[in-house]
Amino acid sequence: MKKILIKLLGGEKLQMVRISLFSIIISLFVGAIIFIAMGKNPFSAYGNLLQGSGLLMKQKYAGRQNMFTDFMSFLDTLTPMIFAALAVAVALKAGLFNIGVSGMMLTAGFIATLTVGYSSLPAFLAKPLVLIIGAVSGALVGALIGWLKYRFNINEVVSSIMINYTLMYIFTFFINTFFLEPTSRQSIVIADEARLTLVNVKAFGLKFCIPLAFPLAIIVAILVRYLINRTTTGFEIQAVGLGKKAANYAGISISKNMMLAMIISGALAGLAGVTYFCGYNASIRPGVVPGMGFNAIAVALLGCCDPIGCIFASFLITAISNGSIYMSSQQGVEIEIADLITSVILIFAACSEFLRMYIEKISMEQNDKKDVKRV
Repeated sequence: MKKILIKLLGGEKLQMVRISLFSIIISLFVGAIIFIAMGKNPFSAYGNLLQGSGLLMKQKYAGRQNMFTDFMSFLDTLTPMIFAALAVAVALKAGLFNIGVSGMMLTAGFIATLTVGYSSLPAFLAKPLVLIIGAVSGALVGALIGWLKYRFNINEVVSSIMINYTLMYIFTFFINTFFLEPTSRQSIVIADEARLTLVNVKAFGLKFCIPLAFPLAIIVAILVRYLINRTTTGFEIQAVGLGKKAANYAGISISKNMMLAMIISGALAGLAGVTYFCGYNASIRPGVVPGMGFNAIAVALLGCCDPIGCIFASFLITAISNGSIYMSSQQGVEIEIADLITSVILIFAACSEFLRMYIEKISMEQNDKKDVKRV
């Protein structure tokens, strides 16, 4: 068994990619066992998941709907997930565990909604302003968490969790007091001019949504990858994450790079927030933090904390999430089954670092045995 693991997952080249693929395959296999135990065809069930996300064609569609319209809705959900996963990945590169992405998303969405979403600005001004305000708002929350870590050595996990719920209760108070829509029990819907998703676009006999920020998410992922892998700043952030003492000995400022990493992470989380609350949704539900911020942690790990890997990992998790309703209706199973499969994938993704260390340990033991035999 150990020899098989070494052969499949050993070696430094693309090791984390192979481990991530291994995690996905094992998770899908576990999901298949669950479907079989329920008397369902796993291939048919997984096909329904893809159909529900617009990645495969359904047998029937409602009026003005087809595979393309489903796929555009899928991209609308995918956009904030990419930003959120990037936010987690950048922080992890600096050795920081940013569990405050949800709070940053909520802050960005709330402030952008109040300042631009309820204004009468024209679309060509409102939409860029939403993105800018979202990024700045998230960056400020990230800066606060980074400053608490630097100034008082407060663990970022503790501070970010507390900030998440502090912000949620503050925004809930204001929404319930001033901006509540009585019918939906959510905040008042923002103006279409400020929304980052064009809804109910009619063309070619179809009616669909256009996520305006999706191309931006891809561009930002490429830029973040360049920043991390090709610049001095990215090298210093990674050096701090790999070893603070060694980085400090090399003359790299620990505090500056920790703060910088959290600011960048916060800005990315802010973009996730506005593409979620001012794009995919057009309002904010009081008393709730977006679960996407927590899912993004495991998605980033599944993507090996690489910006391009985060795109593919986000694609997979969003496809399962979006297709769950259709799969549930077609297979006659509970919708939570899709959540179960997602959770299994994320659990294996979270174990990717353990797998890497375990394989490294086995490799070292085998090399030691070879050296003893030679002697």
